[in-house]
Formats: sequence, C-alpha cells, structure tokens
Amino acid sequence: MDILVQTLADGLVIGAFYSLIALGYTMVFGIIKLLNFAHGDLYMLGAFVGYTLLSVLGGDSSGGGLMGILIVLLLTMVIVGVIGMGIERVAYRPLLLAPRLSILITAIGVSLFLENGSMIVWGAQYQVYPLQLSHDGISLLGAKITYVQIGLVFISALLMLGLHLFINRSLYGKAMRAIALDQTACHLMGIHVHKVIGLTFFIGASLAAGAGTMAGAYYGTVNFMMGFVIGLKAFTAAVLGGIGSIPGAMLGGLLLGMMETAGTFIFGGSWKDVVAFSLLIMILVLKPTGIMGEKVTERM
Repeated sequence: MDILVQTLADGLVIGAFYSLIALGYTMVFGIIKLLNFAHGDLYMLGAFVGYTLLSVLGGDSSGGGLMGILIVLLLTMVIVGVIGMGIERVAYRPLLLAPRLSILITAIGVSLFLENGSMIVWGAQYQVYPLQLSHDGISLLGAKITYVQIGLVFISALLMLGLHLFINRSLYGKAMRAIALDQTACHLMGIHVHKVIGLTFFIGASLAAGAGTMAGAYYGTVNFMMGFVIGLKAFTAAVLGGIGSIPGAMLGGLLLGMMETAGTFIFGGSWKDVVAFSLLIMILVLKPTGIMGEKVTERM
C-alpha cells in the first residue's frame, strides 16, 4: 500500500506538469489547428528564465522566502507568455492561411531556434537551480509525501482552475470558443481574431513556463534539451485526453504521469519513455479522438 500511495503521489506531481504543458497544445490546436511542437521548448525557456531570476535575486533568500518564489514564478510566466505572443506574431500569423505543412515545419524551426538560442545563452551543461527545497512532509499509509509535492500540485490545480473559469466565464474565453468553431464568422461578427489568438499563445506559454519553473525547482537541474522529450509527452497527454479538449488535457496529463510512474516502478526507470510513447501509439490506434475528444464532421 505504501508503494502504491508513493507512486500515485509522484505521478500526480509529474502529471500536473504534463497537464499544464498539454493545455497549451490543446488550446492552440483548438483555435488554429496547429500542433505547436515548439511548445515544449517554452517549458524549457520558463525553467531557464526562473533560474536566471532566482540567481539574480539570490535564490530562496530573496523577497521573503515563499512569497519571493511565487513572485519569480509569476514574473517568469509573464515574460515567457510575452515571448509566446511574439512567436505567434512573427512565425505563425503570416502562415495562418498557408498549407498546414508549412506552419508545422515553421513550428519545428522555432523549436530548434529556442533550443540552440538557450544553449548559447545558458550553456550546454546542466545548470543547478539556485533553490533548496525542503524535504519535510507527511506520512500517509507508510508513504512520504513532501510539502513541496503538495504545494506543486496545489499551484498547478489553481492554474488549471483559473484557466477553466477564464475559458467558460470571460468574454475572451467565449471569443476563443467561437473562433475554434468558425474563424471566418468571427471575423464577420467583429471579433478581433488575431488578438484572441495572440492571447491564446500568451496563456499557453505562461502555463508551460510555470510548469518549467516548478519542475526546475523540483528536480534541481535544467538543461537546454529538457523541453524536447517532455513536450512530446505533453502532446501524448493531450492526445490521450482528446486533442482540442481542455478538460481532456488536464485529465490526460494526470493519467500519463501516474501511468509513467507505475511503469517506472514495474519495469525500471529506463522504461518510462517506452511506457509513455507506447500509450500514445495505443490511443492513436484504438481511440484517436482520446478520452474526452469528439468526432468532428466537416461540412463541405
């Protein structure tokens, strides 16, 4: 029982990171039907921006401890969110009416640009996060769950809840849902479509950056290639939940995290990527629409 509880706790933390990144994938796909393969690198960029801010401010000793860390997290989300908007404006907006393959190749180019740019700025070696987190926690059925794990899952849940309320109750959220249904009609109705698309990229990049900062603090090291594999896994989570479905992305990330930690326990750590990508293949073969996705019929 203690092993099961520990596995679930570890899986929830990893799954929360996957969910935050998967939300960016599914929001962008829902609005402009783009698989933004540069999104995982925004997670990496968020980790490095958080690393830089913590280094400048003096790590966990700045700004009153926990409050200082939260301020760094929010600043990182804003900075990377603005970068995400810039990427949309420069790289994607001119190609919105181009064939889908063109914008997909552009996304891969943006990913390579972010990875190599980060390598030049921060170096190719692993960087140690300037933050020491406590290992104190509680014991539950023989398993140790740290306060840090509880805090990370809680913050991730708050971000996901905030996004859910924004999408379903705000004017911009309604505009996002309308554009996802019919972009041309939204243009005719006077909705500023490009502004809403830019906001979508801002939110997606901010969530990925938040996940990157928390992951950097949790694991203790960051590297310029850290966004590649986790970006693919977040894409797996989005497909698992149903690409284009925001609740599906949240659920898919949590499920993938718990399945991955269970697979690690059963087969060993070297098999965790095999578990994740085998799951992707199974979903694509057996249920391509995902758990919460719906079949869409195109009207000619």
